[in-house]
Parts: sequence; C-alpha cells; structure tokens
Amino acid sequence: MSPYAQASSSPSTVPTTTGITVYGCGRDEAVLFRELAPRFGVLPTITEAAVSEATVELAVGNRCISVGHKTRVTNPTLLALGRAGVEYISTRSIGRNHIDVAYAERVGLTVGNVSYSPDSVADYTLMLMLMAVRHARSVIRRADAHDYRLGDVRGRELRDLTVGVVGTGRIGTAVMERLRGFGCRVLASGSRPEAAAGHVPLDELLRLSDIVTLHTTLNADTHHLLDRRRIAQMKNGAFVVNTGRGSLLDTEALVPALESGRLGGAALDVVEGEEGVFYTDRRNRPVENATLLRLHRLPNVLISPHTAYYTDHALSDTVENSLVNCLEFESGEQHG
Repeated sequence: MSPYAQASSSPSTVPTTTGITVYGCGRDEAVLFRELAPRFGVLPTITEAAVSEATVELAVGNRCISVGHKTRVTNPTLLALGRAGVEYISTRSIGRNHIDVAYAERVGLTVGNVSYSPDSVADYTLMLMLMAVRHARSVIRRADAHDYRLGDVRGRELRDLTVGVVGTGRIGTAVMERLRGFGCRVLASGSRPEAAAGHVPLDELLRLSDIVTLHTTLNADTHHLLDRRRIAQMKNGAFVVNTGRGSLLDTEALVPALESGRLGGAALDVVEGEEGVFYTDRRNRPVENATLLRLHRLPNVLISPHTAYYTDHALSDTVENSLVNCLEFESGEQHG
C-alpha cells in the first residue's frame, strides 16, 4: 500500500503543500475530497464544471488536476491545460479512452488512472447475468402492469451454463471468483493466461460459452472486439454482458443478432454513443442515439446507465487514489 494511503486513515498532521483542481466533481465526491484532502496535505479546488478551454483558468497554480470519465477531454483543452502549467491529469476511472493520451504526452501532460474496488463492477456483473438468464426485465415489467402470470420461456440456472470471461484483470478475476460459487463452467481469455484457470483462445471461448462477459481494456486492438464475425461465432441463444466499455462491442452487429433471436439476450451497462445521454435526464428530451433506442425496444435486452462502478466503497477508493496519484506525481513517482 502507498504510504499516502496509510495516512488517509489517521487525522491530518501533514501541512497543506500540494494543490489539485478537481473537475466534474459531484456532490458526493466533493464531500469526500474535502474530508480526505487535508489528511494528505492537499488543497483541492473543486468544481462541478467539466474541464474545458473555458474552465482551464481554475487549474492555474496547480500542476495536478483530476477529471471524471463522463466528459471527453478535447485536444484543445489538453493544449490549454499544458499552457496553464498543468503537468498531470488523474482520471477518476480505470479507462482513459475519454482522453487522447498520446496527444497529451506530446504537449507535456502525463495521464494517470485510478484503481478502485473491483467488487463493485464484479457484483453488478453477476446481477446482470442472473437477470438476463432469468428474463428479469420482462418479468418485472409484467408485474408492474399487474400481470402475474408466468412467462412463456423458463429461466436457466448458472450451474448448467458455461460462462466466458473476456479480460483477466482485477475485475475479470473478481467475476470468476464469484462464478465459482455458482458451480458453472468458467472459461477465460485475456492478455494474462496465467491469471485464470480455463484460459482458452477468444474464438474458442465464444464458440463454447452460454454467457460472454466483457472486462478488457478498450484500446485500438480491442475496439469492436466482438464484431460481426465474432458475434456469428457465438452459440445460438447465448447472452452478452458488457460492464467494460461500450465500444468493445459492435452494436450495429449486435442488434440484428438480438432482433432475430439468434442471441438470447444482452445486459449492457455501457453502450456505444452513451456520451451526452447517460448521466442526463432524458424523460422529456429526445434521445438521438438510434441504436440505443432499438436496444431499448427489445424485450431481451437490459440497459443501465454506466453505473456498475457506483458504490460507496468504490467512490471512496477513487477519491483517495486521485489524491495519491497527485502526491506521487509531485514526489517524482509518475504513473502513466
């Protein structure tokens, strides 16, 4: 554990010497930043506004900033941050795909991410799996309408199924640990074959799995990892669960496979084009993402708004590790 993380559990005895500007900070995050920052000797400047060219001035005087994952950080904003004296960006997420990291490095900025409890996403993933194979969406909707008859299609039990976990990092490993308790067969595919028993090539995993769950990092190599060709390799009636990043999955290829019934269903906490839609109230405003609307119309699809990570434990980890990142950068222990 970092020495800074050790200090977080005791009252502050460290003088405030380091500043950080926290952009896109929600109320619950702000409470934690104000509580924890003094214990680390950090003075936070907190704003609900996302980082942009218009808000760069809030970072003047601080070499470190913290940003959320909900808003893309544009290249002009990165350039303006560098000119304002910022040298380090810590994103309050595991993924960094909302920042052009290569461009940031070219203009003198280091981009770091945070780790947080993998249990938050792993728990949610198991919940989505169970809801998908028990057809929970249609059951709940019928009950809400006071139709208490049994559905036409029976659910399935996890112990009878093969689950393929794509990605063997902290979250994928936590998912596999939970699956063992259900007695199902677990296959894995990822960049760390040694991290999981039952490791197989991705094409074999797709061919054998009744459920495929995505937990790999999004980058140029994994963009549309499940494309039309790989979706066609999946078992008839298989389910897809995605709590990673929307673009791991080619949504334009997924939708017809669901509409035709070749795939049994999907449970998606992330979707392509979610930016500007998720985390907003669209009850009285149009949703312009046509593919998302098609998914919503399908009875065998569950959609939630990128909320798998959203637990009190994970939030505390995120805030604490944002502060740790800043202090380690200031001390010369840069994280990229």
